[in-house]
Amino acid sequence: MRALTKALVSVTAAAGIAAGGLATAGTAVANPASARQAVSAEAVAPLAVVNLGLDTAHAKSWQCWLRTTGYDPGTIDGKLGTNSWKAAQRKFDALGYYDDSIDGIVGPNTIKALQRYLNLHGADLAVDGQAGPNTRSEFWDFAGTHRC
Repeated sequence: MRALTKALVSVTAAAGIAAGGLATAGTAVANPASARQAVSAEAVAPLAVVNLGLDTAHAKSWQCWLRTTGYDPGTIDGKLGTNSWKAAQRKFDALGYYDDSIDGIVGPNTIKALQRYLNLHGADLAVDGQAGPNTRSEFWDFAGTHRC
């Protein structure tokens, strides 16, 4: 039985080598050198989703509110990604609450702008750039008041 197995493996290997090689076929076909392209880090970076405690329904409401007020968040999908936060940053910038780059990254300056905006609408938040429980709660309440 062992001799038969060796013979079958040898025949299979010989057929594979004749057809173009077993070891290199997968890599050569999967990624030919002629098909390689330079790709920027931005193009391959994963989309960061930062909902700050919002569920999908509240996040969709926030996205709808951004669109309704003239700031396109992209797809209304309930995932606050780069496009949603860029729209929010543009809105906050137009209101004078944000003076950083419009990059869609939810850092301390974006959180401060959100806190200032929420305070304008009745919240009493420390403007500290930290998305703590009070900021998240106020954001939840504000986002829940808007519908598509």
